[in-house]
Order: sequence, then structure tokens, then C-alpha cells
Amino acid sequence: MSAPKKLFIKTYGCQMNVYDSERMAEALGGEGYVETKSADDADMILLNTCHIREKAAEKVYSELGRFKGLKAEKPDLKIGVAGCVAQAEGEEIMRRQPLVDLVVGPQSYHRLPEMEAKTRAGEKVLDTDFPEEDKFEKLKNRPKAKRGPTAFLTVQEGCDKFCAFCVVPYTRGAEVSRPADRILREAQDLVERGVREITLLGQNVNAYHGAGANGELTLAQLIWELDKIDGLERIRFTTSHPNDMQDDLIEAHGSCAKLMPYLHLPVQAGSDRILKRMNRAHTAESYIRLIERIRAARPDILISGDFIVGFPEETEEDFQATMDLVEEVKYGTAYSFKYSTRPGTPAAERPQVDPAAADDRLQRLQALLTRQQREVQDSMVGREVGVLFEKTGRLPGQMVGKSDYLHAVHVADCSCEAGELARVRIVASGANSLAGEVIG
Repeated sequence: MSAPKKLFIKTYGCQMNVYDSERMAEALGGEGYVETKSADDADMILLNTCHIREKAAEKVYSELGRFKGLKAEKPDLKIGVAGCVAQAEGEEIMRRQPLVDLVVGPQSYHRLPEMEAKTRAGEKVLDTDFPEEDKFEKLKNRPKAKRGPTAFLTVQEGCDKFCAFCVVPYTRGAEVSRPADRILREAQDLVERGVREITLLGQNVNAYHGAGANGELTLAQLIWELDKIDGLERIRFTTSHPNDMQDDLIEAHGSCAKLMPYLHLPVQAGSDRILKRMNRAHTAESYIRLIERIRAARPDILISGDFIVGFPEETEEDFQATMDLVEEVKYGTAYSFKYSTRPGTPAAERPQVDPAAADDRLQRLQALLTRQQREVQDSMVGREVGVLFEKTGRLPGQMVGKSDYLHAVHVADCSCEAGELARVRIVASGANSLAGEVIG
């Protein structure tokens, strides 16, 4: 019996890429590949790329350059580029980096086995189509291993919003929702393999409208169906758009015990002028009123957000409006970035903000967000929360897990095991985590 081939996958960017990497590993697992943590040991290297961050493509080329010597030592080594950079720059990647054997877009990774076979025959393979077949269904019979206590599950892909700064509609395509029965089958399978918490993924996950037995389901209706699965203890979802936050989803936050009190709801800016230029189709006021409705349904919910500073034509007054919105909403955690151009997007052609001014604004915003995050964490001390333990900590006897509110929680001298859900009293707040003790 021949030895298994080894696969090294490096994943960049969002949770959806993490999910996609798992599916790619399963696809190639059927062809005799097992994953390795070292590129040096690999028979195939896959870079699953993200186009959201600044200079994403150049970082990919830099990473590929590091494999030049390895390819020379191992001529049979196959190197592939997947994900959103692959979708956007497939032919250019092949032209600039001859060592690349295959390029596959995020909608075509179910075709990896066929592509891999062609590379073994000496071909170069490029597939960045938007195929009609369901890639998830193509992979459903692949070998599947036991899982950890948490998992991502993609329910929706693509985006129809066309925000002026974003490449997702061009790299992931139009919004598509998976049929509910297929999602429920995959969720049941994950639970049978050890998963206790599932995070539903989508570029605009709350725009979900997948086919059900009696018509299309909303995201809230899908969550209530998932709620019926025995052994599934926690449900989360990300990332949402304010314009798709429907009444039944707000209500679910108040009434579904398995739906965790955490919501990532990006606003991007607090200035209506900039929001309009971003093509966000909501206002600061409508966003704030929405947050009020969500908190009325679930008062203890932790709100997370995304912010872009230094967007083209942003003034100091516009930026101050963002600071004012942050002060009013009070975020438990948030992600903030300085605007950087994405070729092909409308904002890339507009007058850019002075980089020094953008840097200064980002520092001020991040200082405010950090203060708010610490205040929320400090307020947890003395409270009892549910913690799903995921792994051992750095110290002997220590276990690490996530609270209902997605805070990392460390417990010393802990007898709990990975996958166990326990009540924990928070005893201390650190810079980015909490410390607790198991109750009873």
C-alpha cells in the first residue's frame, strides 16, 4: 500500500476561507491526501487567499517566492492558489509565477481532484468559473474525520450590495443561499462528529433565503430548524448587513436559547455622507435605532462591528461622526482598518485621503474601541457565563474556551475536557481574555 500524499494548506482572511480550506482538504482526502502542518513535507501546497486586506495579491506572490527553492528540491511538488485572489488574478498568477501548477476560484474547489490529476499528468490548470453545480453537494460523500467542538458552516455566499470599497461581488459572485435541507444534513453530520457549536457563514448571512419544504426560509427560520438538533448546543452567525436584519431574526435573539448573545453587525462609518459614498444604503440613525431594537430583544447582547477610516473624501467632520456613533453604540469588540484601494472598485478612482491623516484617525478610533472592549470585559467579572471548552491552555491543568459572548476564557486547575460546556464564574479580566473558575 502506497504512503499517503501530504497536503499543506495556508488559509488567509475570513472564516469562510477556513470553511473552504476544510472542504478542500476533504476533497483531496478522497484522493489519498492527509494534511501536514509543514510545507517542507508536502506533496501539494495550497494557498487559500483573501482579497480584502491591503496588498493581498503582492503578499501571495511573496509567499509563492518562498517556495521556489522547495520546488527546485522537489520537482514533483504541486503548488496551487485558491480563493479570492485566485478568482481575481488567475491568469496573472500563472504568468508571474511559473511554479504555480493550479489556480482555483472559491466556487470551483469541488473540482480539485480532477485538477490535481491533470497536474500530475504535467498540465497547468486554471478554473475560476462560476459553475452551475452545487459544490457543497459534490463533496458530501468525501471522507470526514472527527471534529473539535466548534465548526463553521457556510449557508450563503456572494453579495449583491456592491459597496464602493469591496471586491466580494466580483470574486464570490451574486448572492446564493444553500437549500435548508442540505444545511441541516451537514449540521447533523457535524454534531455526530463531535461539534457542539456551529457558526453559520455568509458574506451577507442574514440575507439568507434558502429553499425549504414549504417555500424559502429566512435566516431566523433556519436557526429555529437547527435549534431542533439534539447535541447542538450553540448557534452563531456572521457576517450581517444592517439592511437585512429582519424582525424575526431580532426576535430570535430574544427567544432562541441556543442563539448566542453576540452579533457582528458592521456599520463601516458614522457619517451619512460617507455611508452614501460607500453605497451602504443605510444611515447612522437607522443603524443606531436598529441596535436599540436588538438590545430591547436581548439586553445583554454583545455588539461587534467593522469600521473603515480614511475612505476617499472623508473629512475630519465625517470622522468625528464615526467617533460619535461608536460612543453611542458602545461595542464589545470591533475591527477597524485604514481604507486601501481595491482595483476595479468605484472608490479606487476617487480622491484619496492624506495617509498621515488616515493613520491618525485610525489610532484615535482604535483607542476608543479598545477602551470600550476593556470596559465590557471588566464588566464580566463576577458574572456567571457558559463556557464551551475547546483546548488545553499553556499552563498545566489549564483549559481554554469561549463564553456565550465569544470572550476567550481561561480556567486553571480545570477538570473539564474539550467539548464540555460548563458554568463558569469570571474572576479576572485581562487585555484580550477572561479568567474564570468552574462553578461546582
